[in-house]
Amino acid sequence: MQCTAQATETETQENENNDYILWIGHATFLIKLGNTTIITDPVFEKNMGPLIFGPKRFADPAINLNELPNIDLFLLTHNHYDHLSTRTIQRFPFKKAKVATALKLGKYFTKNGFNDVHEMDWYDEIKINEKLKVTFLPAVHWSKRSLTDTNKTLWGNFLIEYDGKKILFACDTGIGNIYKEIGEKYGPIDINIINIGAYNFYPLAAYKDKSAYHTNPEEALEISRDLKSKKVIGMHWGTFVLSLEPIMEPRDRFRDNAEKYGFKKEDAIIFKIGQIAPLNEILK
Repeated sequence: MQCTAQATETETQENENNDYILWIGHATFLIKLGNTTIITDPVFEKNMGPLIFGPKRFADPAINLNELPNIDLFLLTHNHYDHLSTRTIQRFPFKKAKVATALKLGKYFTKNGFNDVHEMDWYDEIKINEKLKVTFLPAVHWSKRSLTDTNKTLWGNFLIEYDGKKILFACDTGIGNIYKEIGEKYGPIDINIINIGAYNFYPLAAYKDKSAYHTNPEEALEISRDLKSKKVIGMHWGTFVLSLEPIMEPRDRFRDNAEKYGFKKEDAIIFKIGQIAPLNEILK
């Protein structure tokens, strides 16, 4: 079964004068801020793994790779196959885009024709232009692409600061006290984009609905509260079947539990794949 709402080139063209967020699927978003269009963790392949292996898509990308608007900034949080696709990087049409990524991941770009590549340690900052800055922050996660490279590369969250607004794009993350510290230092966050799926590996894991490295919907809301977030967008659900919870359960639990963590229901935002929303509408 596939369920998706296609975004069109016309829709992105109609919003070319707006700041907006568009969900392509999983952790892949377009975020347009002024004259800069950002793409996050782009994956356009049919399966998440080497060659033909790994979990297959439940929902197609909202936009084809060759339909993307011009991309100015490419953000990559970590090296897991559902976030770093070498095939997407090889075929990416905008090789002049600036790349910001975790330590020791730059090689995936430099060998594929990208020239403006920045590897970042936690708390490193890059000023993109007079109004836009990105900071790489810690996440409760890990890295691995083979049997021999566990935690040999870094992972993290991107704080995007633009014209007085703060958007946190989360790496996959589990819950941890680090978010209270980040909230104190960098909060309040205007929009937190955070993983709400891939949390139930029981009986392969010890506990049902609990993962050390992927928040469940309630934990995502708790982190968002720690970050003093105004709005929360749930991602990392409904695109690939990576775990054992029902495919639509994250969406429902996220909405249903928002008020328990101090949010209005409408502040726990669920996009449809392909949905595009102007930033000022999200921040109402």
